Amino acid sequence: MTVRPIRIFGDPVLRTPADPVTSFDAELRALVRDLEDSVREPGRAGVAGPQIGVSLRVFSYNVGGVVGHMVNPVLSDFDGTQTEEEGCLSLPGLGFETTRAMRVTATGFDLHGEPLVIHGEGFLARALQHETDHLDGRLYVDTLTGDVRRQALRELRRVVPR
Repeated sequence: MTVRPIRIFGDPVLRTPADPVTSFDAELRALVRDLEDSVREPGRAGVAGPQIGVSLRVFSYNVGGVVGHMVNPVLSDFDGTQTEEEGCLSLPGLGFETTRAMRVTATGFDLHGEPLVIHGEGFLARALQHETDHLDGRLYVDTLTGDVRRQALRELRRVVPR
């Protein structure tokens, strides 16, 4: 079991769009194992490749005790909205009300290159969107607007060492 350390805000890998996975080989299978081991730690709902320093389009999730992964995800069928407090392992100790789609479909591949479709609703939809954002070099605070965004940026300046 390999639990990989999480990269923290300020690390450039978190702001760099991840590369598509092109080889479904033993190296990818090892990465997926590490991501799934890492997401099994208490309090974790998702871990994306960039969060462990690997700039590839792959993430794991742990929602309702179900652990899974997706390679090269594409999101579609956004429906409804939900606004809940959201946090991020790469922004420890911070959480802000974040609006996401209530339902979303993620289409991609499993670790063997087989097609995979996940229809997410509620917290699973939130996790799919959050982790896919990581693969695009975005953090959840980038989705915030207005006063909540200003508060988040103030908190980031306060807690992030310069």
